[in-house]
Amino acid sequence: MSVSLLDTFSGGFYHVNPYLVPFWLQLRYVALLWLCVTHLGCAGAEKTVVQKDAEFDITYNDTARSDNQTIYAFNHTVSRNRTEGVRVTVDVLSEGTESSPILFVVRQKQAVLSFQVPLILRGLYQRKYPYAHVGRTLCQPPTRALAETQYFFVDVSTLSSLGTHYQLRISRVESGCGNEICFGHVTCDPVFIVFSQYFKYVFPDGVDTVIVKVNSEMTFPCSVMSIQDIQCPVYDLDNNVAFIGMYQTMTKKGAITVQRKDFPSNSFYVVVVVKTEDEACGGPLRFYPLRPDELIDAGNRSKTLDVVVSPAIKSEVYVMGMLFCLGIFLSFYLLTFLVACVENKRSVHHISVVYSKYCRYIMSYVGVGTQLSLSDSIASDANYGYMERSLESVTGRSRHESLSSVEEDDYDTLADIDSDKNIVRTKKYLCVSDLARKDKRVLSKKYQIYFWNIATIGVFYALPVIQLVITYQTVVNVTGNQDICYYNFLCAHPLGNLSAFNNILSNLGYVMLGLLFLLIVLQRDIIHSKALERNELNALECGIPKHFGLFYAMGTALMMEGLLSACYHVCPNYTNFQFDTSFMYMIAGLCVLKLYQKRHPDINASAYTAYACLAAVIFFSVLGVVFGKGNMVFWIVFSVIHILATLLLSTQLYYMGRWRLDSGILRRMVYVIYTDCIRQCSGPITLCCLFLSRAAYGLLERPNDFASYLLAIAICNLLLYFAFYIIMKLRSGERIGCMSLVCILFTAVVWGFALFFFFQGLSTWQKTPAESREHNRDCIVLSFFDDHDIWHFLSSIAMFGSFLVLLTMDDDLDDVQRDKIFVF
Repeated sequence: MSVSLLDTFSGGFYHVNPYLVPFWLQLRYVALLWLCVTHLGCAGAEKTVVQKDAEFDITYNDTARSDNQTIYAFNHTVSRNRTEGVRVTVDVLSEGTESSPILFVVRQKQAVLSFQVPLILRGLYQRKYPYAHVGRTLCQPPTRALAETQYFFVDVSTLSSLGTHYQLRISRVESGCGNEICFGHVTCDPVFIVFSQYFKYVFPDGVDTVIVKVNSEMTFPCSVMSIQDIQCPVYDLDNNVAFIGMYQTMTKKGAITVQRKDFPSNSFYVVVVVKTEDEACGGPLRFYPLRPDELIDAGNRSKTLDVVVSPAIKSEVYVMGMLFCLGIFLSFYLLTFLVACVENKRSVHHISVVYSKYCRYIMSYVGVGTQLSLSDSIASDANYGYMERSLESVTGRSRHESLSSVEEDDYDTLADIDSDKNIVRTKKYLCVSDLARKDKRVLSKKYQIYFWNIATIGVFYALPVIQLVITYQTVVNVTGNQDICYYNFLCAHPLGNLSAFNNILSNLGYVMLGLLFLLIVLQRDIIHSKALERNELNALECGIPKHFGLFYAMGTALMMEGLLSACYHVCPNYTNFQFDTSFMYMIAGLCVLKLYQKRHPDINASAYTAYACLAAVIFFSVLGVVFGKGNMVFWIVFSVIHILATLLLSTQLYYMGRWRLDSGILRRMVYVIYTDCIRQCSGPITLCCLFLSRAAYGLLERPNDFASYLLAIAICNLLLYFAFYIIMKLRSGERIGCMSLVCILFTAVVWGFALFFFFQGLSTWQKTPAESREHNRDCIVLSFFDDHDIWHFLSSIAMFGSFLVLLTMDDDLDDVQRDKIFVF
């Protein structure tokens, strides 16, 4: 049987058998015990613990050493119906105590608060800021009795053997700070970095949502406002204020909407803390330590502020806002229905008049003995250009045949005669008949691809976007970090898990008006298809060729813009701003293509080429947002690509694809510059110079918001081309119809008001979240919608009106033969 030194185990301790321990080892144990007791004080026999009965509003001066511990005992009466704050203020009077600070431990009924003085807080790059003057506010323990006397103790200790002098003062907080607040505002004493302020708010009956606003006349120092549940201790330091609840940085303004359902106790604390540095609020970093562990004096960082708690809107306002939004856009459906009824009566009357005139025209030929059949007369009037086509060749195909699978190259009658293309497309005066020679079935299928492609793009683009913004909203709700999303916090109305439902609802107009535009295009498409089936002359050989694929794509893009804009406003910030702008690029590009297609139906870009170019634009937009801010290399590369793309596109459009890249390109460029720029200032050269000037502006100024800059370029191109189209249309002797003129004037006015509200700038992710909140403003319509929501309403209406202008602006040419319609 073996015997161990650890003989038995009892009560969690091993007992040593002294008879089995060698004598020399016993002597070592005795010497170690004597050294510990006499020199190290391990037994604590000489540790002095002093407890003092203390009172409020008395300053206690004392010295803390490693061999003593002082306990101050306080008592006060706590009332169930009254909240009263208690402030602990400590000053360390000795110098050089950073290495051996004093530890203060406040023991309450249901909470323990500990802190050291000097208190060392860390900033960016591990900067250290010591504070020898510290104040902490104690939270009031809960009580069920009407009045109860409670005790709390302040333990003071240190490991310094030299002695550290300090002052301790316990006082009641007056003027509302730390106390319970109701509706209205409270002006608080200056908030210091180690003298935070917090208030308690209790939801009254019938109030489920409130808005807590904090205002200050001072921009800096940077501060943090936090909404925390009622619990002790309260997290009221810069390094722990973000542990629980909701919080946001602020300079002059801060606002958080608080809902009763998030706080089971039906009450919460409003905590305001001054940060150690201003970098989080866009301020400078003024202190740079020479050594990593060097302590920095931050100076006097204090801030005076007002806390305002006001009730949020009621559920009736939500209902009114939704009905208002639906009513506005449903009225456009009603107005469209009425206009369609009027137009239908006019079109029936117009057809009967044209038919009677045509019958008299035919009968006059029959009366003089002319043996001209109806089909021959139509064919003789329809000959134009360089190709003689009979009506039978145009209309002989059945409708079922037009739906068969065809390829553009199979029916391109100019594919093998490039010389004829050069003759036709380089004439001094081109007519639409010269550029409308391809088979209608081919072109119809070609332009329908625009619609199917953008529908496919929209589905695959929107699904991950929806998933991402839901994740963003979840992160905001779970972490409470209000700096993730750039809302207008003064007019952000939550609904369910959404923080700003009103900004999402206001995008409904894009979807509803986009759908309405698709219905209008569908009606026109059906009417035109029936006219083709009846072999009507106007549908076959008159007016601008009717191709509706791009119109369908434009309506779909408007609906997708509404959906993605709503997704962006779930949590707006710089990382997902491209969601809000991607289909704006699409809309601008499709409108330009539609304008060009009107007079150049045969040579317009294919859907694959167009969407590939738009994808490149969106790609550069993302690169600009991520890398473009202040990056000269990026702007040089972008400007070079921009200039080259502008020159290439201008050449392609000006010469209608009839140019080639060979050894003589430089000689021809010099000749064109001499003839079009030196001898005379032609329009294309002027527009090209204008585009190049915009590229130079971007390179020199390098705006911070690259996505908006790129979108501005696309919109300017569209506006210039539209103005050019209108001017050339009037110069060619054409007129603008009454409906088109009304749409143009109405759209121009709406765009003007829309841009006014857009430039109000209620928030901006180009700045820090705290700086962005300085631009926040209250709601202006029904206490539910803000300026940006009005921008959504008006811009959706303006886009719908712009689409109607493109749809109707050439209706005056429906009775004009295509060989009499000029190309420009």
